[in-house]
Amino acid sequence: MTELAPKLRRSLRSALCTPLNRLLNLVDPPVIVLLYHRVAELASDPELLAVSPDNFRAQMRYLKETFPLVRFEDDWGKLSHPAVAVTFDDGYADNALAALPILEEIGVPATFFVTTGPVAEQTRFWWHELERVVLGSGSFPPGVTLEVRGRKKSWPTAGDAQRLAFYRDLVEIMKDADAEERDSRLAQLRLFAGDEDRPCALHRAMTVDELRVLSRSELVTVGAHTVTHSRLAALSPEAQREEIAASKTKLQEWLDREVTTFSYPYGKRSDYGARSVALCREAGFAKAAANFPGQAHRWSDPYQIPRHLVRNWTVEVFAERLRGFWTR
Repeated sequence: MTELAPKLRRSLRSALCTPLNRLLNLVDPPVIVLLYHRVAELASDPELLAVSPDNFRAQMRYLKETFPLVRFEDDWGKLSHPAVAVTFDDGYADNALAALPILEEIGVPATFFVTTGPVAEQTRFWWHELERVVLGSGSFPPGVTLEVRGRKKSWPTAGDAQRLAFYRDLVEIMKDADAEERDSRLAQLRLFAGDEDRPCALHRAMTVDELRVLSRSELVTVGAHTVTHSRLAALSPEAQREEIAASKTKLQEWLDREVTTFSYPYGKRSDYGARSVALCREAGFAKAAANFPGQAHRWSDPYQIPRHLVRNWTVEVFAERLRGFWTR
């Protein structure tokens, strides 16, 4: 009975919310905001961040033919029909090299939330380096012991399944770390694996020049996504302010234009807090994007806009998922 109770509650909530959402949608046409990260063909993608160019093109064509499309920064209060907005997080090079040409080919506007540190320093996003060292190294030791929150913790890492479990645990541990601690852990893991810090073009961030090309498209808006892609809830108020405000300042310096939108790294409700929201207002952002499902209405908090994460779906699956998004 104890195990069934949460499932029953979720089912009842869903059954009750669906008619309510449909009624609300008649009163105020909602906006569904879609969240992408990459447009690329990847042999390994444990975080499921990439959509293939073929699937992305088909998804964008379906959106263009089926729904009104709006920009994330628009005022949605006067919409007469449900609409869709497209967004990207992080700032991968393939946003400019692969996603932008498809968006321009089909005529779909999009907002790109860019993490400024990897762009400025041309470093990999930490989760790709973690993947390379833990999952890609042929000489990883059969077991690893690390200090986590002041206590020793050990993992068996002899086989592929054990290394994948170790990788999954480390992803969650690294999310709660600041950039300095993440770099230190990665250096320690490279020592375990007898590996070196090697550049990797496949997972790189945009260069400043590529970002400028992206931003010059009439279909593109650029928003901020912190400096180091750190989980804001794990940082002090002062560190949060620096991550939020400095990313805005740097983007405005590079692009010579005002940046008015922001996206919380990771974006779940537990990944940021009331102080993070207040700091976004303080920095001068007009809207901020989260990463939990839902619809945006005129009464929605503009600093916690829900978004639906898109995976590498065929257009048939994409269309079916979109139908479900309108009632969630």
